[in-house]
Amino acid sequence: MQYHVIVSFAKDREYHFRFGSGDLAGRTVDEARKWFDREFTSLECDVATPTGKVLIIDRILSVAKYAGEGRFKEQASWADQFARYTALILARDLIRVDVANYAIGY
Repeated sequence: MQYHVIVSFAKDREYHFRFGSGDLAGRTVDEARKWFDREFTSLECDVATPTGKVLIIDRILSVAKYAGEGRFKEQASWADQFARYTALILARDLIRVDVANYAIGY
């Protein structure tokens, strides 16, 4: 399977990541969840939810938002890891992380 993850901060400010399923070999969904948990905590993300639970979609969006566009622009290895773990958790071939509108599309 080929994956394409797009992280968008605005119409003309998008970051594209493309890779194959072989690039995810040896990684697990549990490892990805733990990575997002660590990043969520270290970035001091804050998400108000009516139930009090923070879903993985909220974690992905919050990590992208709180990390900011600069991290995607300047820290390629971190951004690549973000994209790979997003693809691993959501298991979709095309994922759009729309930070500006706080939404994920497939």
